[in-house]
This record gives sequence, C-alpha cells and structure tokens, in this order.
Amino acid sequence: MKKYFIIYFLLIAFFLGLIYIVLDKGNNLIPQSKSLRFTIKTADNSFPNKNFSDINPNESQYLINSKSPLALFLLQIIIILIISRFFGILLMKIGQPSVVGEIIAGIVLGPSFLGYLFPGVSAFIFPPESLINLTFLSQIGLIFFMFIIGMELDLEKLKHKTQNAIAISHASIVVPFFFGVLVSYFLYEKYAPSTVNFLAFALFMGIAMSITAFPVLARIVKERGLSCTALGVMVITCAAADDVTAWCILAFVIAVVKSGGINSAIFTIVLALIYIFSMLKIVKPWLNKIFIKKIKNHKLNITVMSISFFLLLLSAYTSELIGIHALFGAFLAGVIIPRSLKVEELLTEKLQDISVILLLPIFFALTGLRTHLGLLNEGNSWYTLGLIITVAVLGKFGASALTARIIGYSTKDALSIGAFMNTRGLMELIVLNIGYDLGILSPTIFAIMVLMALITTFMTGPLLDLFNYLQKVKILK
Repeated sequence: MKKYFIIYFLLIAFFLGLIYIVLDKGNNLIPQSKSLRFTIKTADNSFPNKNFSDINPNESQYLINSKSPLALFLLQIIIILIISRFFGILLMKIGQPSVVGEIIAGIVLGPSFLGYLFPGVSAFIFPPESLINLTFLSQIGLIFFMFIIGMELDLEKLKHKTQNAIAISHASIVVPFFFGVLVSYFLYEKYAPSTVNFLAFALFMGIAMSITAFPVLARIVKERGLSCTALGVMVITCAAADDVTAWCILAFVIAVVKSGGINSAIFTIVLALIYIFSMLKIVKPWLNKIFIKKIKNHKLNITVMSISFFLLLLSAYTSELIGIHALFGAFLAGVIIPRSLKVEELLTEKLQDISVILLLPIFFALTGLRTHLGLLNEGNSWYTLGLIITVAVLGKFGASALTARIIGYSTKDALSIGAFMNTRGLMELIVLNIGYDLGILSPTIFAIMVLMALITTFMTGPLLDLFNYLQKVKILK
C-alpha cells in the first residue's frame, strides 16, 4: 500500500509542476479574439449587432397585454418548463438522466435552433431586456441547489472513508486540470477575450476539465441499483471528495481572477479561509445546539426554517462580498447543517422540488440562450471541440480508471469508476456560466465547453452498459 501512495504523491507533484510550467510559458501569449458576447444569428446567416428590442412592437399587438413584463416573464417560465420536461422525459426513455434532456432543451430554446429557425418568435419570447429577471431567478435556484448539494455531503463520513477514494478523486482532478491548462496554451490566442490574461483563462479551463457532477452521478448510481454496492459507495465517495476539492479550487480561481493575479488574491484567500474556519468551527456547533433545542419529533418548525434560510442567504452574501462567489457560500451553508437530527433530509424535501423542477430548468434555458452553435462554423472550431472532448475524457476518465486499477480494483470496476467520474453535467455548466459572467470565456469557447459537458455526461450510461457487456462475455475481468 505504501508503494501505491508514493506513486500517488509523485504523480500529484509531477502534474502540479507541469501546470506551473504551462502557466509560466503562457504569460507571454496575446489573445486575438475581440468579442466578449455573442450576437444572434439570423436566417440569412449574418450576425447583426442589433438586438431583439429592435423588433417592431406592433407585431405583437394581437396578444392581449403582451407587453406586460409579468405576462412575458410567466410565458417564458411556462415555455421553459414544458420544453425541459419534454426533453427530460424523452432522454430518460433512452436511459439518460433527465438533466441531459434539460440541457438539450436549453440549447433548443437558444439562438442555435429557435433563434435561427424562428427569429421573430425567439425575439418575442426572449428579448434581451427581459432576461435579467430570468437570470436572477436562476441564480436563486442555483443557490438553493448548492445548499442541497452541501447538505448531501457529510464531511464526518468522508473523514473515515478509505484513502483509495481520496487518491482516485485527487488524481481525477489534478490530471485533467493539467490537461485543461495545457490545451488552453494552444487555444488562448484564438479563443480568449482580448481583456483576459492567460492565467485566468488557463485556470478556468483547468477547473472546467476537472469537475464531476456529483448530483447527476448520484442519480445514475441510484437508478442502476448500485447505491449499496462497494462500487457505488466508492464512486459516490470519490465524487463527494471531488466536489469539495473542486469547489475549493474554484473559489481560489475566482479570487485570483477577480483580484487580477495571485499576489493580489492573497488577501481574498485569507478572508475566505477565515470565513470557512468560522463556519465549520463556530457557526456549526452553535447551529447544532440551537437545533437540538428547537426540533421535536424530527419535525421542522418555523424557527428552524427561518434560521436555515437566514444562514443560507447570509453565507451566500458573505462569500460574494469576499470575492469567491455566492454559490460557494450556499454550498458551505449546506455542509454545516447538523446531521444528527436529520435536519438535512427535512430541508431537502422542502427545497428540492422547487429547485430542481422549477428553477434549474430556467438556468439551463439561460445557458442555452448563451450557447450559439453557429459560432463553431467559423475557423476550425469543430476540430477544437473534438480536441476538447478527447482531452477531457483522457484526463478525467483515464486518470480515474488508471488510479483505480493501480490501487487494486478489477479492470471492469476501474473502467466503471472512470466512466462515473467523467460525468460533468450540471456542475460543469455552473462553472462555465461563472466563467462567462466574469468575461473569461468567449462565446465560442463557451459553446464548445457546453457541448463537451453534454457529450461526456451522455457517455456515462452507454460506457457502463458496454463494460457490463464485456464482462459478461468474459473480455473484462
């Protein structure tokens, strides 16, 4: 066992050294891209700079009260929910998680399909000036969702899990992170916005390559009846450790990007560490004492609910002020919710339906409105997509599977672990949207990375079926 972990630490140190070399070399690169935001492609294949508000308002007069902001807002939500539900059910029928269908629904509602085929309809339903309302609502949904994800992670249980899970998780982060930094060295000049330095671009590409979608992975494990198996427990543990590590790295990356460099980010990082320490060592014990007094018969009362929501919003607000994004604060608030009284289960029941069914589809729709597949027709962008997918799979799937095999798992189980860890889905989209909002990712690279997230998530089910089949015919052992 000692031999395995000597190899593990040498592997981590080796790739960290390579990441540093690429970042150092990339500081002299100058991006050629000038665009920070996409324009909508119309039927004549042009990209005009005018927006949807230029449409003649008289064209929509036939609808009663059609210019009411509230009426438009409700119409947008209705359409998003219908299309998301349709594609979610459709994808579930072919063995895919519903989140894949919801991502596709978002792309269908965006400029790649609806905006291209029916520009007038798209202009009426999703005028740019109305999207700010959907943006805020989707952000609230993401805050609730990250709170739920935090509650699903039990740090006490992670402490007692095997070192194997930590080794697989960290290898599945550092290797694809290096590949992300490396590929950004070759993509930076062509795809990075002109105002973004190489460090910011490379760090975001690295974290985007290394993320695992814990909620999607957990859903696949449950749907396949693996929750109580050794393999299921291992991949859930790996994904949980991956999530914690990746979100801490993301917080660091955001601090560096917002501060303009590593040196100026030190103050932000120190504040973040103080904030995390306070939440874990001060707020969590206090919260446990309060909940013990207030909760009776495992039922939530108005006081417990109020404290939980106040903690969620205050934590999100604090992390946003510090400069590490509100979603990290929501995630940490969920992590410190006491487990002994089953509070997290009760809160999850109340929040999950409205978050997953109502608010997350809005986030997917907004992602789709930002994803313009027509931009990939320019230059060699489709080849770049192929490169990104190849690098992403080799980094995440390859590192996870190889590490699991070295530790002692069978070939079939090691490949299955790699397939699970290669699932990106929703968490990847959250990271990409953060990068897009910060102006780090150009519209073209954003579209490429969204497709990569969709394809690598779609791969999980077929790969697992393939490995099971190969084992049955005794090709894999």
